[in-house]
Amino acid sequence: MGGYGSGRRCASQETTADYRQLDVRRLQRDGVLERRYSFLWRWSRNGESVGSISICPEADRVTLKYRHGGAGEGGTDQEYPILLERTPCQYGGERVWFRCPARGCGRRVAVLYGGRIFACRHCYRLAYPCQHESRGDRAESRAWKIRERCGGWGCLFDPLFRRKGMHHRTFRRLARDYEQACSASDFAFSVKMGMSIDEVLALDQDIGGK
Repeated sequence: MGGYGSGRRCASQETTADYRQLDVRRLQRDGVLERRYSFLWRWSRNGESVGSISICPEADRVTLKYRHGGAGEGGTDQEYPILLERTPCQYGGERVWFRCPARGCGRRVAVLYGGRIFACRHCYRLAYPCQHESRGDRAESRAWKIRERCGGWGCLFDPLFRRKGMHHRTFRRLARDYEQACSASDFAFSVKMGMSIDEVLALDQDIGGK
């Protein structure tokens, strides 16, 4: 929306993947919105921690505290509330939404993106990665998202472990999706490196037979 507090206007090629994401669905699923004390929320990429913020939940809002721009003199401390809205689900229960805190916005959204403040995709004018990524890139991104959901440990070729508290059925489904995503990413990379499809399939059969 471009008003003060909405953050800088982004170039058209920037995507949602370029920003740290705060997903209220993840917060609700993990049960942290029911806490009444501050906790630290961390982001990881390729198995490594890349940032964190302090979140203090209340019944109708969460308050974010973090430092934007690094620990040096150029950084600024940020602290502000984000309103929550709850809507009933069709089969019982409720769904929680963020209200975008950017001035002049207030959209009801599930995900906010971290610039100077956390705001919605429309305020930062972000495209979705699928508009720019190749099929192999999307498969690799999907694999990393599954690994991070399961705990974020290791690299793509390491075994996938179930995160504490995750249902076994959910983990089995994620493990199947993870294997498919890794295979698709590996296939796309091999073709990109100049191997023919027949060569890739032959290599896959050779590895699978060992």
